Amino acid sequence: MAKNRKVIGQKQQTGQVRIIAGQFRGRKLPVIMADGLRPTTDRVKETVFNWLMPYLYNVKCLDCFAGSGSLGFEALSRGVRSTQFYELNAIAAKQIQDNIQLLKASNAKINKGSCLALLEKEQQEFDLVFIDPPFRKGFVGQTAELLESKQLLADEAVIYIEVESELADLQLPVNWQLLKEKVSGQVAYRLYQRT
Repeated sequence: MAKNRKVIGQKQQTGQVRIIAGQFRGRKLPVIMADGLRPTTDRVKETVFNWLMPYLYNVKCLDCFAGSGSLGFEALSRGVRSTQFYELNAIAAKQIQDNIQLLKASNAKINKGSCLALLEKEQQEFDLVFIDPPFRKGFVGQTAELLESKQLLADEAVIYIEVESELADLQLPVNWQLLKEKVSGQVAYRLYQRT
Protein backbone atom coordinates (compact mmCIF):
# COMPACT_ATOMS: atom_id res chain seq x y z
CA MET A 1 0.00 0.00 0.00
CA ALA A 2 2.73 2.47 0.95
CA LYS A 3 4.51 1.62 -2.30
CA ASN A 4 1.48 2.66 -4.35
CA ARG A 5 1.18 5.92 -2.46
CA LYS A 6 4.83 6.66 -3.14
CA VAL A 7 4.43 5.98 -6.87
CA ILE A 8 1.30 8.13 -7.04
CA GLY A 9 3.10 10.91 -5.14
CA GLN A 10 6.02 10.78 -7.57
CA LYS A 11 3.68 10.99 -10.55
CA GLN A 12 2.02 14.08 -9.11
CA GLN A 13 5.39 15.77 -8.66
CA THR A 14 6.52 15.74 -12.28
CA GLY A 15 5.67 18.18 -15.03
CA GLN A 16 7.29 19.77 -18.04
CA VAL A 17 8.37 23.11 -19.43
CA ARG A 18 8.40 24.00 -23.10
CA ILE A 19 11.16 25.88 -24.87
CA ILE A 20 9.38 28.56 -26.89
CA ALA A 21 11.92 29.60 -29.54
CA GLY A 22 15.42 29.20 -30.88
CA GLN A 23 17.62 26.15 -31.39
CA PHE A 24 15.56 23.90 -29.06
CA ARG A 25 12.17 25.35 -30.03
CA GLY A 26 9.22 23.14 -29.11
CA ARG A 27 11.28 20.79 -26.91
CA LYS A 28 9.52 19.78 -23.71
CA LEU A 29 11.76 19.21 -20.71
CA PRO A 30 10.67 17.17 -17.69
CA VAL A 31 10.70 19.08 -14.39
CA ILE A 32 10.20 18.20 -10.74
CA MET A 33 7.32 20.02 -9.09
CA ALA A 34 8.64 20.57 -5.54
CA ASP A 35 7.64 23.08 -2.85
CA GLY A 36 8.71 26.60 -3.76
CA LEU A 37 9.50 25.76 -7.40
CA ARG A 38 7.36 27.78 -9.80
CA PRO A 39 8.34 27.46 -13.45
CA THR A 40 7.79 30.79 -15.21
CA THR A 41 4.61 30.54 -17.30
CA ASP A 42 4.90 30.49 -21.11
CA ARG A 43 3.05 33.82 -21.34
CA VAL A 44 5.43 35.58 -18.95
CA LYS A 45 8.45 33.87 -20.53
CA GLU A 46 7.41 35.04 -23.99
CA THR A 47 7.16 38.66 -22.81
CA VAL A 48 10.47 38.48 -20.96
CA PHE A 49 12.34 37.06 -23.94
CA ASN A 50 10.83 39.69 -26.24
CA TRP A 51 12.33 42.25 -23.83
CA LEU A 52 15.66 40.39 -23.81
CA MET A 53 15.97 39.98 -27.59
CA PRO A 54 18.68 42.66 -28.01
CA TYR A 55 20.73 41.32 -25.08
CA LEU A 56 21.01 37.56 -25.75
CA TYR A 57 23.61 36.99 -28.42
CA ASN A 58 26.90 35.46 -27.24
CA VAL A 59 26.56 36.49 -23.58
CA LYS A 60 27.27 34.62 -20.34
CA CYS A 61 24.10 33.87 -18.41
CA LEU A 62 23.48 32.96 -14.76
CA ASP A 63 20.14 31.43 -13.70
CA CYS A 64 19.99 31.94 -9.90
CA PHE A 65 17.38 29.88 -8.03
CA ALA A 66 16.98 27.92 -11.29
CA GLY A 67 14.21 25.55 -10.16
CA SER A 68 13.09 23.95 -13.42
CA GLY A 69 15.81 25.79 -15.37
CA SER A 70 13.10 27.15 -17.67
CA LEU A 71 14.65 30.63 -18.06
CA GLY A 72 18.23 29.42 -18.45
CA PHE A 73 17.28 26.78 -21.03
CA GLU A 74 15.25 29.32 -23.01
CA ALA A 75 18.27 31.65 -23.01
CA LEU A 76 20.52 28.79 -24.20
CA SER A 77 18.08 28.03 -26.99
CA ARG A 78 18.11 31.67 -28.09
CA GLY A 79 21.85 32.11 -28.48
CA VAL A 80 23.61 32.93 -25.22
CA ARG A 81 27.21 31.74 -25.12
CA SER A 82 26.75 29.78 -21.88
CA THR A 83 24.36 29.32 -18.98
CA GLN A 84 25.24 28.49 -15.42
CA PHE A 85 22.39 27.21 -13.21
CA TYR A 86 22.29 27.48 -9.40
CA GLU A 87 19.80 25.22 -7.61
CA LEU A 88 19.55 24.19 -3.94
CA ASN A 89 16.97 21.39 -4.31
CA ALA A 90 18.97 18.21 -5.04
CA ILE A 91 16.21 16.55 -7.10
CA ALA A 92 15.60 19.69 -9.17
CA ALA A 93 19.38 20.09 -9.70
CA LYS A 94 19.63 16.50 -10.92
CA GLN A 95 16.72 17.11 -13.30
CA ILE A 96 18.50 20.17 -14.71
CA GLN A 97 21.63 18.04 -15.20
CA ASP A 98 19.55 15.38 -16.98
CA ASN A 99 18.02 18.07 -19.22
CA ILE A 100 21.46 19.51 -20.04
CA GLN A 101 22.44 16.01 -21.21
CA LEU A 102 19.13 15.55 -23.05
CA LEU A 103 19.79 18.74 -25.05
CA LYS A 104 23.52 17.92 -25.43
CA ALA A 105 24.18 21.45 -24.17
CA SER A 106 27.94 21.46 -23.59
CA ASN A 107 27.74 25.21 -22.82
CA ALA A 108 25.55 24.68 -19.72
CA LYS A 109 26.52 23.78 -16.17
CA ILE A 110 24.56 23.13 -12.97
CA ASN A 111 25.90 24.08 -9.54
CA LYS A 112 24.01 22.49 -6.65
CA GLY A 113 23.75 24.61 -3.52
CA SER A 114 22.44 27.81 -2.01
CA CYS A 115 22.56 30.72 -4.47
CA LEU A 116 24.03 33.07 -1.86
CA ALA A 117 26.79 30.58 -0.91
CA LEU A 118 27.58 29.88 -4.59
CA LEU A 119 27.78 33.61 -5.40
CA GLU A 120 30.33 34.02 -2.58
CA LYS A 121 32.63 31.56 -4.41
CA GLU A 122 31.85 32.62 -7.99
CA GLN A 123 34.78 33.99 -10.03
CA GLN A 124 33.36 34.88 -13.44
CA GLU A 125 31.41 37.88 -14.66
CA PHE A 126 27.93 37.56 -16.19
CA ASP A 127 26.13 39.63 -18.83
CA LEU A 128 22.62 38.30 -18.12
CA VAL A 129 21.26 37.18 -14.74
CA PHE A 130 17.88 35.69 -13.85
CA ILE A 131 16.77 36.18 -10.22
CA ASP A 132 13.56 34.26 -9.63
CA PRO A 133 13.71 33.04 -6.00
CA PRO A 134 11.05 31.44 -3.81
CA PHE A 135 8.60 34.18 -2.81
CA ARG A 136 8.58 36.01 0.52
CA LYS A 137 12.08 35.00 1.62
CA GLY A 138 13.94 38.28 0.99
CA PHE A 139 16.45 36.68 -1.39
CA VAL A 140 16.32 39.30 -4.17
CA GLY A 141 18.02 42.10 -2.24
CA GLN A 142 20.72 39.79 -0.85
CA THR A 143 21.41 38.32 -4.29
CA ALA A 144 21.64 41.76 -5.91
CA GLU A 145 24.00 42.98 -3.19
CA LEU A 146 26.32 39.98 -3.65
CA LEU A 147 26.34 40.31 -7.45
CA GLU A 148 27.54 43.91 -7.02
CA SER A 149 29.92 43.50 -4.08
CA LYS A 150 31.64 40.46 -5.65
CA GLN A 151 31.82 42.29 -9.03
CA LEU A 152 30.07 39.46 -10.85
CA LEU A 153 28.23 41.66 -13.36
CA ALA A 154 29.54 43.01 -16.66
CA ASP A 155 29.34 46.79 -17.09
CA GLU A 156 26.00 46.81 -18.93
CA ALA A 157 24.66 43.53 -17.58
CA VAL A 158 20.92 42.90 -17.81
CA ILE A 159 19.11 41.50 -14.78
CA TYR A 160 15.65 39.90 -14.82
CA ILE A 161 13.80 39.77 -11.49
CA GLU A 162 10.57 37.92 -10.69
CA VAL A 163 8.94 38.67 -7.32
CA GLU A 164 5.57 38.52 -5.58
CA SER A 165 3.39 41.38 -6.87
CA GLU A 166 2.63 42.70 -3.35
CA LEU A 167 6.32 43.35 -2.63
CA ALA A 168 6.44 47.13 -2.43
CA ASP A 169 9.93 47.90 -1.16
CA LEU A 170 12.60 46.14 -3.21
CA GLN A 171 16.13 47.21 -2.20
CA LEU A 172 18.36 47.12 -5.29
CA PRO A 173 21.69 48.74 -6.17
CA VAL A 174 21.29 52.37 -7.25
CA ASN A 175 23.11 51.68 -10.54
CA TRP A 176 20.40 49.21 -11.68
CA GLN A 177 18.11 51.07 -14.04
CA LEU A 178 14.57 49.73 -14.56
CA LEU A 179 13.95 49.06 -18.29
CA LYS A 180 10.66 47.15 -18.29
CA GLU A 181 8.05 46.11 -15.75
CA LYS A 182 4.82 44.12 -15.78
CA VAL A 183 2.47 42.45 -13.31
CA SER A 184 0.62 39.21 -14.05
CA GLY A 185 -1.60 37.99 -11.22
CA GLN A 186 0.58 37.32 -8.17
CA VAL A 187 3.84 37.88 -10.07
CA ALA A 188 5.70 41.12 -10.80
CA TYR A 189 8.49 40.82 -13.32
CA ARG A 190 11.07 43.46 -14.14
CA LEU A 191 14.09 43.96 -16.34
CA TYR A 192 17.00 46.08 -15.13
CA GLN A 193 20.26 47.17 -16.71
CA ARG A 194 23.41 47.90 -14.78
CA THR A 195 24.71 51.38 -15.59
